[in-house]
Amino acid sequence: MAGLDESASFDDGKFHGILNGESLQHLPRISSVGRMQCQARSSLRVSRWQTVLMGDRPAPLGEHRYSLSSTWTGNTGTGTSGYREYRRDVTLEVAGKPDILASADKPFRGDPSRWNPEDLLLASLSECHLLSYLHACVTAGVVVVSYRDSASGMMREDGKGGGAFVEVMLRPEVVVADASMIDAAERAHAQANAWCFIANSMNFPVRHEASVRAETA
Repeated sequence: MAGLDESASFDDGKFHGILNGESLQHLPRISSVGRMQCQARSSLRVSRWQTVLMGDRPAPLGEHRYSLSSTWTGNTGTGTSGYREYRRDVTLEVAGKPDILASADKPFRGDPSRWNPEDLLLASLSECHLLSYLHACVTAGVVVVSYRDSASGMMREDGKGGGAFVEVMLRPEVVVADASMIDAAERAHAQANAWCFIANSMNFPVRHEASVRAETA
């Protein structure tokens, strides 16, 4: 499904199953007409609605917190005494996981053998869509036997020392167990699109050029 934007949101007021142990329900929006109708109903009904909105009982959506430490390891002896006098080496640590040796991108005097922030952003988007897609296929009865994404992104400098990503393109190549599953497998990208937490947090388009084929006998 080419050209599918990642910014799609959930359908109002519907369950979309369970993703990573969390229910994916969210509350429906209230239109002006709907608000008047709610007011016309019993006070008990309105009270229950307010209870959900006011947070007096657990909200249907979960909150997830994450933490890591970033340690600069590039002091060559004189600290940041000059732009060329230090390395951009960083160690990223999360408890219980392997360390990631990181740096800046090569044009910014980084070590090209290490992950840079741009790599990590692209990886997050690619993996998030992949995992969301696998779950969407399970719920649709699609058996995926292979998935490989060749993702790319563009970051544009602003000429003032800063810059921003302007687009990411995901190119998933999916193999399913049977040709009868191809249509549903293609549609599953739309659901994965809505479920991807990382892409939903971006302020630039995340697009798709996806292909699906059946496993050869």
